[in-house]
Amino acid sequence: QVQLAESGGGLVQTGDSLTLSCAVSGHTGSSYDMGWFRQAPGKELEFVAAISWSGSTTYYADSVKGRFTISRDNAKNTVYLQMNNLKPEDTAVYYCAANLGYGLGVRPQDFDSWGQGTQVTVSS
Repeated sequence: QVQLAESGGGLVQTGDSLTLSCAVSGHTGSSYDMGWFRQAPGKELEFVAAISWSGSTTYYADSVKGRFTISRDNAKNTVYLQMNNLKPEDTAVYYCAANLGYGLGVRPQDFDSWGQGTQVTVSS
C-alpha cells in the first residue's frame, strides 16, 4: 500500500511563491513516477506537472510552464512543486499522485495512488 501526503498549501497573494511537498510511504517497488494535479471549485481535475523517477523527464501544463517547477528527492521519498508568480487562477486543491506502472503519463488514469490534497488559495 502506497500512501501520499501533501503539505505546504496556504493563503498567499498574487505574485507570491509557495512550495508544496508530497511525502511517499509504503511499498513502491524499485521506482515510480510522480505527478501533480489540481482541481478548482466547479472545474475538472487538471494536470499540472509530472516527473520521472530519475528526474530526467518532466512535463508541465501550458498554464504553469515557466512558473512552476517539479522536483524530487528520492532519498527522502519526497516530491516538490515550487510555484512562483502565483495567480488567482492557480487557486485549487492540489493533489500529488504516484505512477507505479510503466511509462510517464500525464492523465489521471496513468496514476495509481493519490494523496488527500492541499488547498492553495491566491488572493487578488
